[in-house]
Formats: sequence, C-alpha cells, structure tokens
Amino acid sequence: MKELYIASAPLQGYTDCVYRRAHRECVGGVDEYYTPFVRMEKGDVRRKDLRDTDPERNAGVPTVPQVIARDGDEFARLCDALQEQGWGRIDLNMGCPFPMQVKAGRGSGLLQHPDRVEEILREMLRRPEVAFSVKMRLGQECEAEGLALLPIVNAMPLVHVTLHPRLGRQQYKGEPDREAFRRFREGCRHGMVYNGDVLELKGDEWEAENIKGVMLGRGLLARPWMLVDKEPREVLVEMHAKVYRHAVNTLCGDSQILSRLHAFWEYLDVPHRQKKAVMKAGTLRRYDEAVAAIFRSFACL
Repeated sequence: MKELYIASAPLQGYTDCVYRRAHRECVGGVDEYYTPFVRMEKGDVRRKDLRDTDPERNAGVPTVPQVIARDGDEFARLCDALQEQGWGRIDLNMGCPFPMQVKAGRGSGLLQHPDRVEEILREMLRRPEVAFSVKMRLGQECEAEGLALLPIVNAMPLVHVTLHPRLGRQQYKGEPDREAFRRFREGCRHGMVYNGDVLELKGDEWEAENIKGVMLGRGLLARPWMLVDKEPREVLVEMHAKVYRHAVNTLCGDSQILSRLHAFWEYLDVPHRQKKAVMKAGTLRRYDEAVAAIFRSFACL
C-alpha cells in the first residue's frame, strides 16, 4: 500500500503555531500543518496572521502558510509578505464557507469568479520559486462552479489540490459528496487530497480512492491521538501542558488565558459534562480544578 500523505487542516482560532507545535512534539504522524489563512485587513496584510507564520515560531514543524484572497492583487500582496518571511510554499484557500469571507468574494465565494481565479493563476506563474497548492470546495452554490474552474486549476503549478466535497452554502451541514469528489478528481491533473469528516484512517479505504492523501480537521482536533499508538490521556496531558504554559507565560489575566485555553477543549472528544465544567470556568483556579477532574477520569474514554 502506498504511503498516504497526512495534512492537518487550518481552523481559525484553534490551530495556531502553539497548538501545531504541541501536536508535532507530543503526537506527530502529520506530514504538513496548514496555518489558518493569512488575510488582508484595512488595506494591509494582517500583522497578527504574520506573527503566526513567523518562521522562527514554526521552526522544526513542517508548516504550510495559507492565504485567502478575492483577486490577483490581494493574492500578490499576501504572497509578497510570506515570501519576505522566507516561505517558498503557499496554499490558497478557495473553500472557506463563512459568510463574511464569501460575501467579500473570498474562500468558496471566489469559486463564482473564474476571471479572478485566472488573475491568481497569472500571479502563480510569475512566482516559479514558490510551490503552491489549493484548498477548495465543490462550489459555492452548485457543483458546476467547481467543475467549470477545472481548466484554470489544471493550468496552475500546484503540488496538489485539497477538495472538501461540500458546497460553500452548506458550510458543514449534510454529508460530504464522495461521488462529486470522484468526478472532480477524474478531471484534475494534480494529485488530490481529500478533506471532510475524516474521523479515522483506514488505509485500504483511501487506497481505493486513488488519492494522494487526506487532510484532517475537526476529527484531529477531537482526537489528536488518532494517528499514533499512544494512550489518549498521555497525549492530552502532554499537549495541554504545552498550550497551558504558553498561555500563562504570554497572556495577561485570567480572561485572556482562559479564552485561549477554552479553544483547546472545544472540539475534544471528552464527556460533555466535564467539558462543560471546563468551558464555564471563569477563573484559572476553577479551570485547573475542572481539567484535573478530566485527567483523573480519562481512563473511561
């Protein structure tokens, strides 16, 4: 069986450089970690995003910075900023389904504008020194939108295409359309990476799909231990310790610290009652008590 490429999907507010490093050092099993998208804000590249893609903060972690753009001009400015940081590998987000981005013509909203995607293609071709990839949806309103872009996508100099087989308007509702994924794959000249509701890895299943690999998102956040033969409690304790230590050492006050730590638990596969106690904790002391209770009872998971 061929070796399957495994990617960690970007989720805004969750998979920052601290989380990515914690997973890499405590778990591993991921070939590349994708950053939450770097975006334009008030006419400039968002500084907060560039802090997360700072190469020093990602040293030792195989990282792919991702950008989200509405046209060739935004794409060029974002690529310039990342290349100035020293990146030679960039992923383009054409799949984000959140209304604010879609209405601005970014993410899955870009799929409705072939002329703008062509502008981005031309920018890619001007940068032969960069290895690009694309993460996309079937379309925003219908599958025909994605299929219509195939000639442009095929002309792009891409490492691969990651496809989440839902429409943008579905966001994360309904079942991923595996048949639509196959239709797109059959017309795509690039290697394909599957993304969408992957809760476990069965090698023979993905071998049959004839794909390059899979990208894990919410499933990996729920069960960060899913790729390795380690005790879930061991993984959780080790990862939490790293995220906790960073939050306490870099943020000010219980409110800021708890905001960051609550994100660590939001998707985790732990009993609802125990998670609720963690999420409702209004002080660091109460949070510590709630987390200790989870660790004491984790053997039941």
